[in-house]
Amino acid sequence: MTTETFKSVWDAIEDTSAEAENMKLRSTLMMALERHINTKGWTQSEAAKKLGVTQPRVSDLLRGKINLFGLDTLVNMAFAAGLHVEMQVLDAA
Repeated sequence: MTTETFKSVWDAIEDTSAEAENMKLRSTLMMALERHINTKGWTQSEAAKKLGVTQPRVSDLLRGKINLFGLDTLVNMAFAAGLHVEMQVLDAA
C-alpha cells in the first residue's frame, strides 16, 4: 500500500488540476465572505441585502455549498460587501 500526499484537499478530490485550482479560489472567496459577514455581525438577511443576493443564497454560502457558486458570483459578492479581490498568477510547479 502506498500513501499519496497532496498540497490541498482539492488536489486530492478533484479530477484535474484545473478543477482543483478553481475550487481553491472559490473556497478562499467563500471563507473571506463568511469572515466578513461574521466580523460585521450581519444577519443572513442583512448580508443578503449588502451582497445583492437572497437570504437562502447567503445560507448556502455560510453552509459551504461550494458547488452552488462560481468565481464570478463570488467576486461580485465580495465587491458588494466592500472587499477588494486580488489574484496572483504563478508558474505551475
